[in-house]
Order: sequence, then structure tokens, then C-alpha cells
Amino acid sequence: MEDIEKQAMTELADVKTRKELQAFEARFLGRKGLITLGLKGLKDLPKDRRKERAMVLNSLRKKLQDAIPAREAEIIRMETGEAAAHEHFDISLPGMSNHAGHPHPLTLVQEDIIDVFERMGFYVMDYPEVETDFFNFEALNIPKDHPARDMQDTFFLEDGNVLRTHTSAGQVRAMQELEPPFSAIFPGRVYRYEATDASHDNTFDQVEGLMLDHRISVANMMYYMQVLLEAVLKRKMTVRLRPGYFPFVEPGFELDIQCMVCGGKGCPVCKHSGWVELMPCGLVHPNVIRAGRLDPDQWQGWAFGLGMSRMVMMRYEIDDIRNLLGGDLRFIEQF
Repeated sequence: MEDIEKQAMTELADVKTRKELQAFEARFLGRKGLITLGLKGLKDLPKDRRKERAMVLNSLRKKLQDAIPAREAEIIRMETGEAAAHEHFDISLPGMSNHAGHPHPLTLVQEDIIDVFERMGFYVMDYPEVETDFFNFEALNIPKDHPARDMQDTFFLEDGNVLRTHTSAGQVRAMQELEPPFSAIFPGRVYRYEATDASHDNTFDQVEGLMLDHRISVANMMYYMQVLLEAVLKRKMTVRLRPGYFPFVEPGFELDIQCMVCGGKGCPVCKHSGWVELMPCGLVHPNVIRAGRLDPDQWQGWAFGLGMSRMVMMRYEIDDIRNLLGGDLRFIEQF
């Protein structure tokens, strides 16, 4: 063991580069290194020698664990000195700055939404972005020949699955997993094969909300949505509720809010109408409840699908949805 320690310290002193240092560390401290193999071989020694040998090996390991970082610091200093001595090294150039990361605006809004609903007793569920045709369409009262499939241009995969077109795909999964009565939200990313503009993108974020109980009403649904909007947007909102068709709710509604980018005057975000479509919603269709293996005569529910990307746009008065996932750090660093 003394010979191994002398050999190790001699070799360490001769190491000149960080690559050589990595090889040295692997030889002595790696999974198949000399010290690791020595510790594994303790079981083959007589019992009266195991403790002494273990103490020696652990002592050597501790010395090397302390010596290797010290040698690495010396190598870095030597490399830096060599670089500074090079004729093309310009010490007047600015150094590289390390910018601290921070949450994306989508993350900030999602965390606020989750906080609001968790305090109201909702589960927060996470479901796959690659969905089966059953959960994305059929279980939501959209059979294969239903014209509503044309409302959502879908990315179909070769195995027959789809990139989910809405977080509503989590409704039936939740009904099959949770014991009613319950309330839950499912935030996540969704995909649609469509043209992009200031208020539409092929990849965006939604939050689905679902409540299931014996007696549910539209007024009950409106209360929760109003609480959500005021908590996340930090102000009292001007909203309107108008009829809307969605196969998985009956009756169905569109909840719009007055555009916060233009103040209702009209802009590309609101298609110059002064209103932004934010939350399709309604009472859960009986066929959807049946797909969730529940009795629609016993259970009722409401559901909404919040366009979280548009919520971010309203909160921060962003005039183009494509900025959110465009990858331009100059935009992201503003938040």
C-alpha cells in the first residue's frame, strides 16, 4: 500500500493537462480503479486484516480526493499563463459575463395558475403530449367521421397516435384515475398544424380545468374562471360569455376578455375586434362522462380550456404570440 501511495503521488505530480488528470483519477478512483478494486477485495482477506486494510485504502482515497482538485487548479493557472503569454492574446478584450437564468414568462404565469387552483383544492395533473386518438378525439365525443376533427389541424404520427391538439385530452384520463367528486387542472403544451400569425402558433400552452360533482352549474364554472382571471392578471377584467360549439361540452361557451394590449380599441392580437378568445368552456357532455367510466345521471361536470399563451400575452401586453417560443433571448430577458 505504501508503494501504491508513492506511485500515485509521483504520477500526480507529473500530470500536465486536465485530460491526463482525468485519466489519472479514473485509474485510481474510478469504478475499476486501484483503490476501488482494493476495497472490493476486502472480502477475500482474513477478518483480522480487513479493518486495517480498509483504513489504509480510505486514507489514500481521501488524500487523492484532496490532491486532485489542487493539481487541477495548478494546471489551470499554468494554462492561463501560457495563453496570456501568447502574442495574439489581447488582455484589453472584455471578459465573458455569466448571466443568471430566470423563469420564462410562460412558467411565471403557469406557476400563478397552479397556485390559485391548488389553494382552491384542485389536483394538478400531468398527461402525455403524444396522445392516442381515443383520448384526444373519440373519448371527447369526436368519433372518426365527426366534422369537428376539421376544427383542429392535427399532427398525426406514423404509429397512429397524435400530438395532442388540446389539454382536454386529459379529461377522460382524470375521470378514469380519480375518485369523484374531484376538481383538477392539466397544464401543458399542445400542437396544431396551422398557419401562424400574431395570435396563432403551431405550438402553444393551455391549461384545462375540470370539476366533477353531483350538482354543477354554469354559474359555478363562471365563479372559478373569474377568480382565476383576477388572480393571474392582477386586475378586475371585462369579460363576455357567448355561445360556442365544442363536442365535449353541452352547453358550450366562449369566454372572451377585453384585449389588454390595445384596451379594446382593436389590434392584430384581437383581430381588431377588441376582444380576445381566452377560454372555451361548458358543462361536460354526458358521452364524455360515460367515456370516463362514470354515470352521467349521477355525475355532472364543467370544463374549460384556458389559452395560457394568450394569458401571458394579456398579462405582459405582448403583441405577437410567436415571441414566446421564438428563442430570442433579447425578448425573454425582459421578464
